[in-house]
Amino acid sequence: MERMSLEFQDKVAVLKFNHPEVMNAVGSRMLEDFVAALAEIQNPSNGARCLLITGEGRGFCAGANLQDEARDERHGGAGDGLRTTYHPILLTLRDLDMPLVTAVNGAAAGVGMSFALMGDIVCASKNAFFLQAFARIGLIPDGGSTFMLPRMVGWGRAVELSMLAERLPAEQAHQWGLVNRLYDDNETLMEGALGIARQLANGPKSLALIRKAYWSTWHNAFEQQLDLEAQLQNQAGATRDFGEGVTAFLEKRDAEFRGE
Repeated sequence: MERMSLEFQDKVAVLKFNHPEVMNAVGSRMLEDFVAALAEIQNPSNGARCLLITGEGRGFCAGANLQDEARDERHGGAGDGLRTTYHPILLTLRDLDMPLVTAVNGAAAGVGMSFALMGDIVCASKNAFFLQAFARIGLIPDGGSTFMLPRMVGWGRAVELSMLAERLPAEQAHQWGLVNRLYDDNETLMEGALGIARQLANGPKSLALIRKAYWSTWHNAFEQQLDLEAQLQNQAGATRDFGEGVTAFLEKRDAEFRGE
């Protein structure tokens, strides 16, 4: 892989956007590498139990590489490539069988902001910012932004971010609830994000079921969600981790989960 870097640290898969010369803007090669990396991460033989996504250099991901996009759009409409490139990646991230942490170390613009907000836990340094940049070039938000933003920050703020296309500093994003953990700089960001990722990687199998339950709330009715909770609780209750958790509680010790 040239445009993404992947390493496994204990049970954490650390995936980085790796084209710092263009602030990790997404081109066709990066998308291909992203797909390949996700396949590696989901391979059980690699032992990953949590995914951490961040960016190499000063930026997290500056959105689409416009030179690359302009070349691709000669062969179709501006939105046609979304279905075959970005959408499968976003759906794979949604359906991951492990927690996802994002560490936003700089600009998270356009679809880069979408990738950042896919995290179950979103970490950011104070020098990071978020930007719905699409209106600046005459496009509409994509990457799931029009679905996620109004649910996360409310209708008014979502429309404001999208239409005015103004930078949202990390500290304000934290106040709005888009960021879970805020850090002073990129060094403390990676330390903190890795600490959270390791904690999740050592957690029970039910963490994957928790993220599945919460993603389902956006399309389920209340009755459907109650039924899903019962289904997922049956699955969680059948895991070895549940047995270990109960035993550890009764023995007044910390549980040693295995993700099984």
